[in-house]
Formats: sequence, structure tokens, C-alpha cells
Amino acid sequence: MFADPHARLRRFLDAEGRLKVWPAKLKDQKLMLAHLAAEFAVGRQYSEREVNQILQRLHTFGDWVSLRRALIDHRFLDREADGSRYWRQLGAAEPAA
Repeated sequence: MFADPHARLRRFLDAEGRLKVWPAKLKDQKLMLAHLAAEFAVGRQYSEREVNQILQRLHTFGDWVSLRRALIDHRFLDREADGSRYWRQLGAAEPAA
């Protein structure tokens, strides 16, 4: 039904393009994580505060901590062990069909 990944993605976004609900299916979660990861530039390092600020503006339900953790767990972002630096994995923001 949703062969176009962008059509699947739109189901979870509000009119302003912010994530309004966390998808239940893992396939949709990974699509959403790729969408979120695309907001982070490859080759740039971010502080935890910067990551939080970016994620706060990209969703409506106030749980940027879970989003940040999911980005790390699914290898869309990587970080130093102490959480001092974050960066986007090369190729991690490619939406899968």
C-alpha cells in the first residue's frame, strides 16, 4: 500500500513536518529515524545539547531522549562513550522503501 517511503513517513508527521507519534512497526521506526538523522550533517560533530535542541524541534510529544537513544541504538548517530560528541553515520539517513 505504501510503496513510496515518503507516503509512509507522512502518516507520522504533523502539518509542520514534525513527528507526532512514534510508529509501532520497526520498519516504520527505522524510516522515521532516517528522516530524523537527515537533519544532522555528515562530518559535523554535535554536543548533546545541540542534538537535543534539534530533536525537540522535530517532534511534538516531548521525548527527545528516547529519540536520541533510538538514533544511537539503530546506528543512525554515533557518539563518544561519555556522550560529549555525537555525529551522523555516513549513509545512515537513506530512507528504505
